[in-house]
Amino acid sequence: MRRPHAPTTSSPSFTAPYWSLDAPELARQLGVGLDGLTPDDAAARLRRFGPNQLRERHRLSRLGVLLSQLRNPLLLILVFAASASALTGEWVDSGIVLVIVLASIGIGYSREYSAQSAAAALEARVRARTTVLREGQETSVSVDDVVPGDVVLLSAGSLVPADGVVIDHADFFVSEAVLTGESFPVDKRPGVVRAGASLRERSNCVFFGTNVRSGTARVLVTSTGSATEFGAIAHRLTLRPPETEFDRGIRHFGYLLTSVMLVMVLIVFAVHMVRGRPPVETLLFSIALAVGLSPELLPAILSINLARGAQLMATHGVLVRRLNAIENLGSMDVLCTDKT
Repeated sequence: MRRPHAPTTSSPSFTAPYWSLDAPELARQLGVGLDGLTPDDAAARLRRFGPNQLRERHRLSRLGVLLSQLRNPLLLILVFAASASALTGEWVDSGIVLVIVLASIGIGYSREYSAQSAAAALEARVRARTTVLREGQETSVSVDDVVPGDVVLLSAGSLVPADGVVIDHADFFVSEAVLTGESFPVDKRPGVVRAGASLRERSNCVFFGTNVRSGTARVLVTSTGSATEFGAIAHRLTLRPPETEFDRGIRHFGYLLTSVMLVMVLIVFAVHMVRGRPPVETLLFSIALAVGLSPELLPAILSINLARGAQLMATHGVLVRRLNAIENLGSMDVLCTDKT
């Protein structure tokens, strides 16, 4: 089935919270029957609601990985140093600094792009599937193709592919630890729950990302992708990408170095002007002083060591997508996790 290039992310609307409606009324508002969708109807709903994904999969961009390497303030300082050396006629020094900058960018780019390419290849090979009813017949489809209105068949060991309401069941227990933190399986059964019920109180609902511990059930899908409860959590986590301690330290060091260079250049320039030195000569001397304070080899040394760490971890089956994560992980003394 061909997926749309620009899917919408709208979700079905109901007259009341879907967990407070019985199955026949819910099916009526969804415009479906309890024996499943037709292939044409499923394709139309896929175009309307979009793929059942937490976020749209973006194609890996070489330019994006390259630009991410330029966010290092130390590299920006070196670019300034190379420019200043070129303006003062020190072409050899400028060339050396540019070579160091390009080497640092190249090492980081090659390692991160190869790691992200490997991760994308693994993701492309692993596609979860689920069983749905299509015109009353059991059909295996990709989880990405599940749409609101689908009737999903779940059994022990199944991953719940979307949010939905239980139509019928047989000793059906689901682990919701990923959402609630509760490690014990929850008994799920058909019925109606009050409109103001919390997530844990919705005994007639199953949620995307949870898994079936025992029993079987038929589930009418009400929400997919980012419209699910799990999707809402994932969206909040991606609103502001976390900054590692290593990134924060490098950024602060770059700001400190820039501030020191600026203050020293201004002081030296002011002192020499007071002593009657020529302005152009004084300015060039101040810029040369700033260039001398730049740690030209530091970005290259960091990139080489992080790349070496990534290679060593790869030999143990660990795929590092961002080189800076290595230093963040290595600085841990104690790792605390909860029961989920």
